[in-house]
Amino acid sequence: MSTPALVDRDDVRSRVDHLVDLYLTGARHDAVAEHGDDVVPLFDAMGRLLGGGKRLRAAFTYWAWRALTTDVGEAEGALRLGAALELFQAAALFHDDLMDKSDTRRGHATAHVHFARVHRAGGWPGDSAQFGLSAAVLLGDLALAGCERMLSTALEHLPERVGSPTREIFDTMRAEVTLGQYLDVLSQVRPWSDDAAEDERRARAVIRAKSARYSVEHPLSLGAASAGADEETLAGVRRFGLPLGEAFQLRDDILGVFGDPATTGKPAGDDLREGKRTVLLARALGGATPAEAALVRGLVGSPELTDEEINDLREIFVRTGALDGVEKLVDELADEAFAALDALDLEGEGATMLRALGYAAIERSA
Repeated sequence: MSTPALVDRDDVRSRVDHLVDLYLTGARHDAVAEHGDDVVPLFDAMGRLLGGGKRLRAAFTYWAWRALTTDVGEAEGALRLGAALELFQAAALFHDDLMDKSDTRRGHATAHVHFARVHRAGGWPGDSAQFGLSAAVLLGDLALAGCERMLSTALEHLPERVGSPTREIFDTMRAEVTLGQYLDVLSQVRPWSDDAAEDERRARAVIRAKSARYSVEHPLSLGAASAGADEETLAGVRRFGLPLGEAFQLRDDILGVFGDPATTGKPAGDDLREGKRTVLLARALGGATPAEAALVRGLVGSPELTDEEINDLREIFVRTGALDGVEKLVDELADEAFAALDALDLEGEGATMLRALGYAAIERSA
């Protein structure tokens, strides 16, 4: 079953979308009442980004809750946790896009690019690019405020005994993503290393902090905690979520180089232009000839990379065995994850959906 079809089960997507839309409508109404129509473009930009998500994190949260709860009658808390994750994801993307200098996201201009264009079209004084950057930072902050508001309402719909552990997981996730983002930025400015194994270790550390836990492990843990799972069960959920999350990000890294722009919504080779120090890149350098390694180091990180140069880099990734090696690593991590899921000994539709969502996360094309 496709990812969209899986997320549509139990109307998870539509119910999470409804909660996000309710928040945006209310926040926009209050902001316009206080500040006038000048703030409308901020909410329009947030709505464009929030309207394009896959809702996979929200689905992981909901189905972990379903798999572990004894009372499926009241889903509002779990769904609101999913909506809070979507708002946090929006904040992370607004900030990530400007740090990466990305031009497009989900087939649309990124926020900083859009607002720079608005500035130029209006003939306003000052630096258009700086206006765009400022607007994108503030959009991210606004989405974070929405995330906190949605989290608070989620906790109001959950039993009081699960509120503290659920919030602790959410708070840990937010801090960890920020630190992981810094490690990612740091990795891109460090001098090239001659130690491919160390480069891969660093790349995987960034994956775990910035993406793996945030994309899969923490959403699963939030669902489990909100269902009242004990520490032993939560540990088992994390053993399922972390390797699955790492495999999820490794798939993303492959798509960042080999993905179809019509499907991913991002230009081909964007990760190469941004200079992302991925496991795929580390493996390529580890297996490259001196001439190939020099070419890779000379091209990766150049914003002016041509399609021909991107194809040259792709050929090196294939020829060195880097692509096959990362695909094999994805399979190994998936095996580890699903063995941990089996060990949880869950039954029913929730367990079936967690497995299906796990496969969808690592077999996706966008």
